[in-house]
Amino acid sequence: MPEIARFYGIIIKLFFGDHLPAHFHAVYGEYVGLFNIDTLEMIEGDLPNRAKKLVIEWANMNKDELKQMWNSQEFHKLPPLE
Repeated sequence: MPEIARFYGIIIKLFFGDHLPAHFHAVYGEYVGLFNIDTLEMIEGDLPNRAKKLVIEWANMNKDELKQMWNSQEFHKLPPLE
């Protein structure tokens, strides 16, 4: 699963050809969250609240790029949250 961003100890990954809905994975230590790209809702996982808020903030800034990557299956790195 390609890593597309890393910030504050959080790793964002995207599977290509994965199951619907369009989503990305956020890994923070032993915690994992799956986020719907369209709604930015955490649809599965156990990320701590602070990490979840950071992921949603980052995803808001990169939502169009995430959707484009999901649809095209063309991987590229996205900027971290600063």
